[in-house]
Amino acid sequence: MFRSPRVDPAQLRQAARLLETAERVVALTGAGLSTPSGIPDFRSAETGLWSHVNPMEIASIWGFKEKPERFYTWMGPLARSIFEAEPNPAHTALLRLEQLGRLRAVITQNIDALHHRAGSRNVIELHGHLRTLTCLQCRRQYDAHPHLWLFLERGILPACPECGAIMKPDVVLFGEPLPEVEVLRAQEEALHCDAMLVAGSSLEVMPAADLPALAARRGAKLIMLNLGKTPYDHLAQVVLHGDVADVLPTLVSLLPRL
Repeated sequence: MFRSPRVDPAQLRQAARLLETAERVVALTGAGLSTPSGIPDFRSAETGLWSHVNPMEIASIWGFKEKPERFYTWMGPLARSIFEAEPNPAHTALLRLEQLGRLRAVITQNIDALHHRAGSRNVIELHGHLRTLTCLQCRRQYDAHPHLWLFLERGILPACPECGAIMKPDVVLFGEPLPEVEVLRAQEEALHCDAMLVAGSSLEVMPAADLPALAARRGAKLIMLNLGKTPYDHLAQVVLHGDVADVLPTLVSLLPRL
C-alpha cells in the first residue's frame, strides 16, 4: 500500500483521521502537485525553471514589457508542457476528497488549471492561469489557446486582434500584484477551515506561504505533504514526506466511504 519509502503508515492513518473528523477542510497545493504530470517546478536546483535564468529579467512585468519575445521564448516550453499535461492521481484524489464531502476548496499556486480539468469545483488560483491572455494596451481579453499554439508552432507572438499590441498571459509576473479577489477568498478559507492539507508546496512564496500559519492561528489542524521540509512543518499535526501522486490517493483511500 505505502510505496513512498519515507511515509510512516501511522502518520498516514493519523492524517486520515484528521480529515475524517474535520468539518471544513481546505487544500493548498503547489508546483509539486503537478510535477508528476510532467510540468517542471520553478526552484529545483538543476531542472527548475529558475535554475538557468534570472526570473526578474525574464518573468517580471517590466521584463515582459521590455522584451516580450524573450519572455515567450522562455515560457514556450512551459506552455507546451501545460497544454499537453493531464491531471495525475494527486489531482483526482483531491477531487475524490471533494466528492466525499470532505474538501471545501482548493487553493493553488499553480497556473496549469489541472485542478479544473480534474473536475474540482471550487479552485482558487492565486497566481493566475494560462487560459486567457489580456492586452495591456486596450485591456481586451482573449482565449489563450489558439494564440499560444500559434507561437509554439510558428513563432508568432500573441498580438491583440483589436489593437495589435502584444498580449500577456493572465499569470502573475514578478512586480504584479496577486488578484485581490482570489487572495481574499484564500484568506477567508484559511480563517474558517478546521483542517488544511498542504500538498506539493515548499511554502517559500508569500502570501500563499502564510496561509497555513493563518489557519493554525485560528485553531486548524495542519497536514503537510511534500518531498522536502517546509518552514511550517513545526506547526503541523502530521508531516508526510513522499510523492503526492502516491501518498494522496492512499490517504484518501483510508477514509470511510459515505
